[in-house]
Amino acid sequence: MPELPEVETIRQRLIKGFDKSPSILGQTIKLVRLFWPATLSEPDLQTFSAILPGQKVLAVDRRAKFLVFTLTYSYLVVHLRMSGDLYLEPQESSAEFRNPDHDRLWLDFESGWRFVFNDMRKFGRVWLLGDTTDLFSNLGPEPFDEQLTPAVFAEMLQNRSRLLKPLLIDQSFLAGIGNIYADEALFQSGLHPLRMSDSLSLAEAGRLLDSIRLVLTKGIDQKGASIDWVYRGGDFQNYFQVYQQTGNPCPRCGHPIEKTKVGQRGTHFCPVCQKNDPS
Repeated sequence: MPELPEVETIRQRLIKGFDKSPSILGQTIKLVRLFWPATLSEPDLQTFSAILPGQKVLAVDRRAKFLVFTLTYSYLVVHLRMSGDLYLEPQESSAEFRNPDHDRLWLDFESGWRFVFNDMRKFGRVWLLGDTTDLFSNLGPEPFDEQLTPAVFAEMLQNRSRLLKPLLIDQSFLAGIGNIYADEALFQSGLHPLRMSDSLSLAEAGRLLDSIRLVLTKGIDQKGASIDWVYRGGDFQNYFQVYQQTGNPCPRCGHPIEKTKVGQRGTHFCPVCQKNDPS
């Protein structure tokens, strides 16, 4: 599943233009075509198809792993889930230069360009809303939120008595982090994935917050991680310290990286550099 850096990369790609495609900003929707009914969560297709034409894309934002397209008088929200991808292409090229079998939604623009939601595994979802408050009501703070200070983060950790790894990927606790960046941040901070959240000191909480922001920033700088056929062009996989490095020497101490399951998720760590020993 794409995490914050991958979703942010797609957001920037849509705004700036990518591979000769223009920016999505200012594009006016002319026609809607939905190929997989379950992709549309809200509203019904008839309403969706009636409301969108004529609306212009004014902004593209990210909340957690959601992309939010501000339109003339509504919001189009997309969650990519396991295998979704978004891009623009010329309307006449869809069937000519690639296989569109996994396309789930097309929005044709008046300019002749097309917004494509491609999703092989069919788990991605789309909402058309007048307000996003209810949809995002259960999300935790963004990792880069300036109001998320070390003291606030430490209090959040203290208020829960949970294993660190499952807590970090809980979107109601902190928005946007998944398996890759949780493993990398825990290694960067020297914290074991099985540490209890309320055992962290203020200094450890601050170190973890700094590490989360560091690995997310590196991920964004490298345009995310290309570990699936869907995500093209990301290089962060070349900088993994522990994720998918099972058996390789730890870049700090040389001990082999180990993999275990925490909360039913594969978890990579160094047992020497990340001792489960509250200081």
